[in-house]
Amino acid sequence: MNAVLQYTVQGLAAGSFYALAALGLAVIFGVLGVVNFAHGAFYMLGAVAAAVLLDTVGMSLWLALIVVPLLMLVFGMLVERLLVQWLLPLDPLYNLLLTFGLTLLLVDLVKRRYGVSGLPYERPDALSGRIQVAGVGLPVYQLFVIGVALLVCLGVWLLMTRTRVGMIVRAATERPELAGALGINVGRWVTPVFGFGVALAGLAGVLAAPFRAITAEMGSDFIIILFAVVVIGGLGSIVGAVVGGFLVGLVEAFGQAYAPTFAQVLIFVLMAVVVLARPAGLFGREEAAA
Repeated sequence: MNAVLQYTVQGLAAGSFYALAALGLAVIFGVLGVVNFAHGAFYMLGAVAAAVLLDTVGMSLWLALIVVPLLMLVFGMLVERLLVQWLLPLDPLYNLLLTFGLTLLLVDLVKRRYGVSGLPYERPDALSGRIQVAGVGLPVYQLFVIGVALLVCLGVWLLMTRTRVGMIVRAATERPELAGALGINVGRWVTPVFGFGVALAGLAGVLAAPFRAITAEMGSDFIIILFAVVVIGGLGSIVGAVVGGFLVGLVEAFGQAYAPTFAQVLIFVLMAVVVLARPAGLFGREEAAA
C-alpha cells in the first residue's frame, strides 16, 4: 500500500508535466490546426532558461515560474509571426515540417552553447526532503509540482469557461465550425494563443528543471509521449489533454516500478486501446475522428 501511494504521487508529478504541455498543444492545434512538433523543444527551452537564469542572475525557482513562461510567451508569439503564420494557408504538413526543423535548430543551438552533459538545477531548500502522509514519506517537490499543475489547469479552465476571451478560444478550439458560424474572428487570436501554448510548455520545463536532467535532448522523448497524451485525451480537447497527461504519468510510474523494460511501451498500448475503443480519444468529438 505504501508503494502504491508513492508510485501514484510520482506518476501524478510526471503527469503534471504532460498535462501542462499537452494543454498548450491542444489549444494550439485547436485554433491554428498546427501539429506543433517543436513543443518538446519549447519544454526544453523552459528548463534551460530556468537553469541559465539561476546560474547568471541567481533567479530563484519561485521567480522563474513567473518570468520564464512570460519569456516563452513572447518567444512563441515571435515564432508564430515570423514563421508559422506564413504557412497556415497551406497544407498542415508544411507547418509540421517547419516545427520539426525548428526543433532540430533549437536542440543544436543548445548543444553548441551548453554542451551535451546537461545543466545543473538545485531545488530550493523549502522544497527538498519528504513529508509524512499516511505514514509514507512523500517527496515535497513532487507534491509541489502536482499542486502547481492543478492550480494552473484550474486557472486555465476558469479562463476558458468564465471569461469572454476564454469562451472565444474554447469555441475556436473545440467547435471551430460553430465559432465561424457565430462570426468569431479566430484569426486575431492566433498569435496570442500560440504564445500561450508555448508558455505552458515553458512552465512545464521550469517545473521539470529540478526533477529531470536538463539536456538539449530532454524534449525528444517528451514530445513523442506528449502526442500519445493528446491522442488518448482527444485531439483538440482541453479537458482531454489534462486527463490524458495525468493518466499517462500514472501508467509511466507504475510501469517503471513493476515492468521497467516495458514502461514506455505500456503508454502506447494504452493509446492503441483507447483509439480502438474510441477513435476520437476519451474526450474528443466523434465527428472529429470521422
